Amino acid sequence: MVDTAVEKATAMQEYSFFHGVERNFDKAAKHTRFENGILEQIKACNSVYRMKFPVRIGEEIEVIEAYRVQHSHHKLPCKGGIRYSMDVNQDEVMALAALMTYKCAIVNVPFGGAKGGIKINPKKYTPFELEKITRRYASELVKKNFIGAGIDVPAPDYGTGAREMSWIADTYASLKPGEVDALACVTGKPVTQGGVRGRTEATGLGVYYGIREVCNIAEDMKKLGLETGIEGKRVIVQGLGNVGYHAAKFFYDNGAILVGIAEYEGGIYSEKGLNIYELMDYRKTNGSLKNFPGATNIPVSADTLEMDCDILIPAALENVINASNADRIKAKIIGEGANGPLTPDADEILNKKGVIVVPDMYLNAGGVTVSYFEWLKNLSHVRFGRLDKRFSENQNGSILHTVENLTGKKVSDIERLQILHGPDEVDLVYSGLEDTMIGSYHEIRDSLKSLNINDMRTAAFVVAINKVGVSYEELGIFP
Repeated sequence: MVDTAVEKATAMQEYSFFHGVERNFDKAAKHTRFENGILEQIKACNSVYRMKFPVRIGEEIEVIEAYRVQHSHHKLPCKGGIRYSMDVNQDEVMALAALMTYKCAIVNVPFGGAKGGIKINPKKYTPFELEKITRRYASELVKKNFIGAGIDVPAPDYGTGAREMSWIADTYASLKPGEVDALACVTGKPVTQGGVRGRTEATGLGVYYGIREVCNIAEDMKKLGLETGIEGKRVIVQGLGNVGYHAAKFFYDNGAILVGIAEYEGGIYSEKGLNIYELMDYRKTNGSLKNFPGATNIPVSADTLEMDCDILIPAALENVINASNADRIKAKIIGEGANGPLTPDADEILNKKGVIVVPDMYLNAGGVTVSYFEWLKNLSHVRFGRLDKRFSENQNGSILHTVENLTGKKVSDIERLQILHGPDEVDLVYSGLEDTMIGSYHEIRDSLKSLNINDMRTAAFVVAINKVGVSYEELGIFP
């Protein structure tokens, strides 16, 4: 028994995230028309920047290890988040950068993939110390030409947020005086610093839109023995960070039954359902999910993933579903809110069970999609909706007035407000994201059906490889 546990632990330590991505790539590449040279170019990380720099923390100087990887230059700028975590390493950053390339291609965002990371525990540092580390990291990127509106555009990721992005934007602007598009060097900024409304909830909302579209396909739901639509579906979410919380919120708001939540301190489960708003208030007050009224405590967080549900959303960590627990997963639909929550071995086990696994490089692309909108806003120097909101309201008002005069009837005050409302920036962002997630899902599903592929991840890779491969061919770099 001990030997088996040791073997499993050793296998997990030796697992290479980047090799897992390559393994999925190779599986999909067989369904494409490209020669080996182009496929090898698509797979390779174009630039890997590993740095160490000193920062004074308190009375001591601390040497910080950090990375920025640009996976693909088939389109510029490159795009990808920056994470702060003690788990940051080159393999992880390379894998996440590769996934960003494929993710951008799937949702038709014209960026190459990139990723960054700083090997720190952000909870150990004061805001002032974090600012020093962040600004020094940004200056190192500027030195090596690894950041810029047309070069490489970072964004928030695990352990970072709008605050860190504003520090990076300010550092970049101070080192590039007079650059009119300086704010476009990074996305995920506060709205007051050039950010876009709707960016905070974008990834979680994209998860909801994607799973909703999966559940709207009657043919696929029939195979799973489920009714179409989100309403009434039992959902478990792992992680109450930005992605997990907003995904849970949108599922709850639209009629799904939130039966389980897993967090680092453990999990809770209730067949009757959990109120996400009451749960967040409870956790804020008590510092934990444990003993939430009406729910059963699950001491080991990972065990929550194995509870009975229709939809499972792992939205926190990598490799949480693997060969050791995949066969115990009861969910019929798994939506990867996090990056790489399933290993390739888990994929194979779940696919044989008939589970629909909606892959991360499609499902959590809401963040990069809305980051693209923010980048466009920064380059155009005008807020979305500013030019046409009032025009739309006036136009709608004229139409409504004409219809009321012709019919002799008046609409209610609530209906009047709905009809007259012109689109705000957040309305346009939500609309663009919804359209992107719906269209991209059907591209993947069409590929799956036409090529007779038996899993959605492979189909998503095929879609991505085809788009990136065509870009490389059109660049004419293969004489």
